[in-house]
Amino acid sequence: MTKIRVGQGYDVHQLEAGRKFWLGGIEISHTQGAVGHSDADVLIHVICDALLGAANLRDIGYHFPDNDPQYKQIDSKILLKKVVTLISASGYQIGNVDVTVSLQTPKISKYIPDMIKCLSGVMKTEENNISIKATTTERLGFVGREEGVSALAVVLIYKS
Repeated sequence: MTKIRVGQGYDVHQLEAGRKFWLGGIEISHTQGAVGHSDADVLIHVICDALLGAANLRDIGYHFPDNDPQYKQIDSKILLKKVVTLISASGYQIGNVDVTVSLQTPKISKYIPDMIKCLSGVMKTEENNISIKATTTERLGFVGREEGVSALAVVLIYKS
């Protein structure tokens, strides 16, 4: 039986004017927001995928399909809480979470402490187990043109 497992998650969401922008469980002030079936919180979605992958429990789309009306506009923190329950039921605990968000604007560094506080509460883990970093694509590609946001997460889980 494997006692330590690693998972990774990657997600992309289109940005659209006039929408709320949810990132890391908090609302970010911006002229655009992410488009998706749920609240489109790309940061939470990659954490969910990474945790599910590490526990060999498939992916976020399998558990919360985007064609299921019960997940329409759902708060992604609810999905993350359910994912944490799933991995706990499989006997795993969160070791650490490391996320990189790729976004041209807005600059999100001032929001990172609030995101970490929010996510640590949802995942029931210490704040120092969560790392969130931000980067741009130097105006290259869809992120650089401010058409979308992407994120990548790596997690470590271990058997309790």
